[in-house]
Amino acid sequence: MAFRPLHDRVVIRRLESEEKTKGGIIIPDTAKEKPQEGSVVAVGPGLRSDDGKLASLDVKAGDRVLFGKWSGTEIKVDGEDLLIVKEADILGIIS
Repeated sequence: MAFRPLHDRVVIRRLESEEKTKGGIIIPDTAKEKPQEGSVVAVGPGLRSDDGKLASLDVKAGDRVLFGKWSGTEIKVDGEDLLIVKEADILGIIS
């Protein structure tokens, strides 16, 4: 990938949403919501504190994360839709 985030930003690839409900109803593309779950593609180096020390991020590339519904900025890199969020917008890591 030719994109590297700065500071405490994280690049996320959204995971595909389910096409059926648990009851077996097929959801059309127009009614699907964007998934709030994704895989971390790249992370920035971290944020500098007031004393100049670099605080590293808690997430790393390859982590599966849950993020806020309206968080981040959508970008397109090499024809792929990605999302850039601040680490604070990530709600948690799914293990």
